[in-house]
Amino acid sequence: MAEVPKKLTIPAEEYICSGHLACQGCGAALAMRYALKALGPNTVYTVPACCWSVIDGPFPYTTLGVPLFHIAFEAAAASACGLSAGLEMVGKKGVNVVAWAGDGGTADIGIQALSGAAERNDNILYICYDNEAYMNTGVQRSSSTPWGAWTTTTPARHFKKRPKKNLVDIMVAHQIPYVATAAMAFPEDLIRKVSKAKDIEGTKYIQIFASCPPGWRMAPEYAVKAVRLAVNTRIWPQLEVEHGVYTINRKPRKYTPVAEYLKLQGRFAHLTEEQIEQMQEMVEREWDRLLFLEKSTHEMAGLPLAGEKAAASKEGGAGAAAGQG
Repeated sequence: MAEVPKKLTIPAEEYICSGHLACQGCGAALAMRYALKALGPNTVYTVPACCWSVIDGPFPYTTLGVPLFHIAFEAAAASACGLSAGLEMVGKKGVNVVAWAGDGGTADIGIQALSGAAERNDNILYICYDNEAYMNTGVQRSSSTPWGAWTTTTPARHFKKRPKKNLVDIMVAHQIPYVATAAMAFPEDLIRKVSKAKDIEGTKYIQIFASCPPGWRMAPEYAVKAVRLAVNTRIWPQLEVEHGVYTINRKPRKYTPVAEYLKLQGRFAHLTEEQIEQMQEMVEREWDRLLFLEKSTHEMAGLPLAGEKAAASKEGGAGAAAGQG
């Protein structure tokens, strides 16, 4: 009996080689693998100082099957803009120019170049893989580190007291055509968003939630589970903002308590029950804000929400059937 070929839900092609230098369970490595499946071989990367400066391998070797430029910490967006302009000048079209940076090189050190690129609406795709700290240099806090987290610069007795910087809303405020979040534990969604972004003219920004087992103080085998829990607890909403219109892509039918996500990770082990409840309340408030933004921006754009589309479709079908009767 002939073997039935398996139907793949993501592209089979691989553009990242074995032998890279990532830690066990590295979410950033999986994020890169999935992004390249969407981008394909006609792609060029700029990578500032970050984990991926090491993961890629020592010069002259590289684990990627596409050109990659290692550049200064603050220059990811600026160098990508230069590459995009240069390719345009020599008449090369259809090349995906991607700035790939961690949260420190995006939310902190590189935000000025990113803001400039977005204000000009230069034709680049900026992808931030967000593991919520400066993991490459010893797990120091970044402005993307969440409230309550331990890092080497915010030890347990003095855990981070400020909220995570909202890069999504900052980029939306620049009025660029496409902003999205994704998570490396949901490859189909991630690949769909990168595929969509690469075909849009102008500046596109995608923030990918990527676990870091050493920095999150958890076992490598929990790398995917932790990110799935982040989405199902609504700590990490999966969304898109297209020309200012918010769409939440995943609304879990049953929300998982925040405590289930926190207990996997040693970086939150110091939190009391009251502090965990405080974090739950923060998540609820942010989720309500996003639901409001989704509803209001759809209304202003004259667009129905996904649920309203389905209801309208059902009504239309019932009306047609009644007419035929």
